Amino acid sequence: MGILTNRRVLLGIGGSVAAYKGAEVVRLLKAAGARVRVVLTAGGARFITPLTLQALSGRPVHEDLLDPAAEAAMGHIELARWAELVLIAPASANLMGRLAAGLADDLLTTACLATAAPVMVAPAMNRHMWAAAATRANRHTLEQRGVILLGPDEGDQACGDSGPGRMVEPAELVATVARHFGGGPLAGLRVMVTAGPTREALDPVRYLSNRSSGRMGFAVAAAARRAGAEVVLVAGPVALATPPGVERVDTVSAADMLETVMSNLAGCDIFVAAAAVADYRPAQRRPDKIKKDAAIMELALERTPDILATVAMVEEGPFIVGFAAETRDLERHARDKLERKGPDLVAANLVGDKQGFDSDYNALTVYWRGGSRDLGRATKGELADGLITLIAERMIEQG
Repeated sequence: MGILTNRRVLLGIGGSVAAYKGAEVVRLLKAAGARVRVVLTAGGARFITPLTLQALSGRPVHEDLLDPAAEAAMGHIELARWAELVLIAPASANLMGRLAAGLADDLLTTACLATAAPVMVAPAMNRHMWAAAATRANRHTLEQRGVILLGPDEGDQACGDSGPGRMVEPAELVATVARHFGGGPLAGLRVMVTAGPTREALDPVRYLSNRSSGRMGFAVAAAARRAGAEVVLVAGPVALATPPGVERVDTVSAADMLETVMSNLAGCDIFVAAAAVADYRPAQRRPDKIKKDAAIMELALERTPDILATVAMVEEGPFIVGFAAETRDLERHARDKLERKGPDLVAANLVGDKQGFDSDYNALTVYWRGGSRDLGRATKGELADGLITLIAERMIEQG
């Protein structure tokens, strides 16, 4: 993706069971284009080997403050000067305490004292250790000094407890690093978003359509632009203002929208199919207005082109996000769409008379093969920001 191209990240790995996740952090940073050097504490080396980290980073792993070969050139100072950002993941309770006390008793704490770069810390420890008064005091001290704390998350822990103390997942850490460097997690990427309904003409006056307002798709386009992307918004017939900085192309029918999407697909990194495209259209468009003569009129319909499935069939195509608006069995229908049409993610929501339509609020659950995330109920703008963050995380995880 290149969202961190040539950024210099010094990764510190402390003595926690979560140290094994450090390997994934290195991999994802490298996949995003960063230059990574690893400092492994003595405790961290009990959980993960330097050889693993060296293979992933492509550089020797630094461990010993008093390594004669390195310290002949003041190695800890060189590392501190080299870093644009120091990321410590995981940070044990002991490591946080030593950082808060300003100790310089190993290479990592010494480099942190000597660097002018921002320091991010991802804690990982038992929930009782996280809640302890000493840890709370250390956290407060670090935050007062400008250290950025990432997490911890809540959930099951290696000791069998459940609660706050889990290290933030590697993809989320790397997405946060990308945001820190400016331009947002989608900086340099091209995103296409479809939004709104389509209209399928029955005669010169009437058409088939649906209740989509286009607000969710427009919110996604705005969120992608805020995240640094170049955005093309392919809109159905809606009365909404174009988000700032977004290129807009208006369409009417499903066929129009497909043609516009395919003509703009080259160079597209992410495709978000948020439009509510009509599934069927009249098999025959009447040239004149249909008169109200018969008591019953039968209407023959034919399938419209499937935009999502068509884009998914493109070789080496973009990262694809589909939407699924359902009235029941949300997960079953969303996962079916994943398998049948082949997107990378499906953002699903329940709709009906009192939710989804004509509202600034929505509720989304995002599904992918092997996982899901509930974004909860929030404004469509807030959900769009959450979806864009998740897209960036999933793209980083896929490398």
